Amino acid sequence: MKRGILYMLISTLAFTFLNVFVKSLHAFDVYQIVFFRAFGSLFFTVPFLIRHKISFLGNRKALLVLRSIFGLFSMTLFFMALKHISMGTAVSIRYIAPIFAALFALIFLKEKIKPIQWLFFLIAFSGVLILKGFGEVISSLGILYAFLSALFVGLVYITIRKIGSNDHPVVIVNYFMVISTVIGGILSIKNWNNPVGYEWLIFLSLGVFGYVAQLFMTKAFQVEETNQIAPLKYLEVLFTTIMGLIWFNETYDIYIIIGMLVIITGLSLNMIVGRKKTS
Repeated sequence: MKRGILYMLISTLAFTFLNVFVKSLHAFDVYQIVFFRAFGSLFFTVPFLIRHKISFLGNRKALLVLRSIFGLFSMTLFFMALKHISMGTAVSIRYIAPIFAALFALIFLKEKIKPIQWLFFLIAFSGVLILKGFGEVISSLGILYAFLSALFVGLVYITIRKIGSNDHPVVIVNYFMVISTVIGGILSIKNWNNPVGYEWLIFLSLGVFGYVAQLFMTKAFQVEETNQIAPLKYLEVLFTTIMGLIWFNETYDIYIIIGMLVIITGLSLNMIVGRKKTS
């Protein structure tokens, strides 16, 4: 197996277990989950920056803060979505983020989009409508949270694009984790609930799985061609759905499965066409 493919599989599994553990903490306040998720990753980002003598402050400070705020909103909303809808559904909806990223790139970065890509975006978006409009009843609030999470992910993509190569990737992640730790910690004080027993292990593992997922995803893109790697990210939907069935006895009727497949198909076609545009 090529290293890049192996790295992406590791990343996808790490994201899957992160989703599972967040879902299992449904009895805790979402801001407390955000706090532990972010705080745990600081044990990796801070030593890295110190060891490599990289400035914590970075260069594009305003954009770094803005990216962190967008990321905090996205993460919080996604964790809230997991409290209301199945993991596979939430992950599928979050993956429509490229639609918002393309729209924001068109508006703010003046990037061009092929007409055919709008069709593929429409196909992907119709998958969300299928998820909500047919089959078993799904929480409208959960759908909204996942939808808004995807919107903020789109803003994250654009902000990172604006930052460009002016700052080290770990500096960008560290900003995100520091701000999320502070804000998540403050907002969690009112409804703080002390973990008991194995719950401590789950909380402490959030930062580990989050960091491993991001690290190996970055490594995968560094050592392998994008068109070989990017489609594997959608395995997170499959892995998360399977874990939901096994771990939480989640159910998925035929319309939910169709909706997920429509979303993935639309985004995959867009990715293929978009790559041809830049190759």
